[in-house]
Amino acid sequence: MPRSSRFADDRGSASLEFLTVGLLLLVPIVYLVLTMASIQAAAFAVEGAARQAARVFVQAPDLPSAKASAARALEFALADHGITEKAKLTITCKPAACLTRRAFVTVSVDLRAALPLVPPVLVGDFPLSVPLHATATGQVSRFWGSR
Repeated sequence: MPRSSRFADDRGSASLEFLTVGLLLLVPIVYLVLTMASIQAAAFAVEGAARQAARVFVQAPDLPSAKASAARALEFALADHGITEKAKLTITCKPAACLTRRAFVTVSVDLRAALPLVPPVLVGDFPLSVPLHATATGQVSRFWGSR
């Protein structure tokens, strides 16, 4: 029994299959690239913020201006990378007095980088952001008190 040539002909189906499979693969790959770029930018921002906050903290003349300078450095570093989320800044000193000669100041920055294209109303038992943490340590100059 001969089959109808109209239904047995495969001409033109390869392009349709290519478009279908291409779109099914392209959308997740594009989202993966966007997500990785967003997380990488946030990681660079957090690391740069911690390093710069430690640098300006140990160079400040007094403790209130040191804390203000570190907070400002954090804001600038996040803004430079287009990060709008709020970060947590933690400053610890060893020994307990922060701005003494040869004291070590450790600055920690914690940030939760939101995943791109995720609506804020989406709530569930799955992560909607990636936690990032960076730490930098700076030493107060041994000539600090002689300014």
